[in-house]
Amino acid sequence: MPRPAEPGRAEPQTGFVHTFLPGRVVFGAGALDRVAAEVETVGVRRALVVATKSARDAADVVEVQLGDGFAGRIDGVAQHVPTAVAEHARGKARDVSADGVIAIGGGSAIGLAKAVALTSEVVIVAVPTTYAGSEMTPVWGETAGGSKTTGSDLRVLPRVVVYDPVLSQHLPKKVTAASVANAIAHCVEAVWTPKADPITEATAVEGLRALALGLRQVQTAPTDLDARSNLLYGACLAGSALATAGTGLHHKLCHLLGGTYNLPHAETHAAVLPQVARVNAPAVPQAAVRLQDALSTAGAPDLATGLFDLFAAAEIPTSLKELGLTEEQAFEAAKAFKPTDNPIPVTEDLVREILTRAWAGTRP
Repeated sequence: MPRPAEPGRAEPQTGFVHTFLPGRVVFGAGALDRVAAEVETVGVRRALVVATKSARDAADVVEVQLGDGFAGRIDGVAQHVPTAVAEHARGKARDVSADGVIAIGGGSAIGLAKAVALTSEVVIVAVPTTYAGSEMTPVWGETAGGSKTTGSDLRVLPRVVVYDPVLSQHLPKKVTAASVANAIAHCVEAVWTPKADPITEATAVEGLRALALGLRQVQTAPTDLDARSNLLYGACLAGSALATAGTGLHHKLCHLLGGTYNLPHAETHAAVLPQVARVNAPAVPQAAVRLQDALSTAGAPDLATGLFDLFAAAEIPTSLKELGLTEEQAFEAAKAFKPTDNPIPVTEDLVREILTRAWAGTRP
């Protein structure tokens, strides 16, 4: 795989278009205390709080902060945002006359807030407690009838994101590692989509560096605030890269698997990403080298193997079989997958190869 002639120096650019998305990031230990002030800054008068079960204590704090501005609360969220759950949340927002939604938790909570914003004029303030990165993107998703629909709409882009590493300090190692795999997928795919550009690549490489470092740190010091800060910083950059570069083959495969077979979203990334990187990395050689260097995975001959080894070392499942998918379902998914933009042509044979290797957990 060719390397840049002068590592560390930017290469001449012949031209590109990059869109910077609007938004405000508040980062630091104790930042949760600033949520009510940030809500006021964006003009929200009645806020509906949406929180995952693990974020109930943080939601309690925010509820008290809001005072008269607290409009109501939803503590029940679900992975992949089922339409029934989304409709309930939309109805609740209407009933309490909410003009804002504060989403506290992982991607499921933020996804539900986006479902509300998609059909109304509410403003989202996101307080992520995992590393999904969804808080930095205008991407939404909703699942109905075993099929997941996704799209991009600026109405669902959070206006403010509050990152407090204290909130993820006690996130279990298993959940942490899977969530980081999700964020890493955002970084890697951001270098090969049709909308990728030098800015998304630089963001993705730095995001991957922080995520890989933080993931190693939490293996030995799970509650270390520096490690948790590295992971949140990396997730922020990963989401930013995805927001402008968009998604491609990898994410579309994961959405198909998650929506159709109800596989866990974060863990699915760890099984699929190394296999997609194996076929796509040669088409973006210089970006792949930069990502590989950011991984700092000793002994890995390439990006795909480095990703696989990083996930395996963190004890994240690297096979779809471990997640409950059958080999027959893997073949079924390959047949159902629709071609998408990709550095190399997407054929049924290519998708079958990717999913067969991902199902078995074959090291690239």
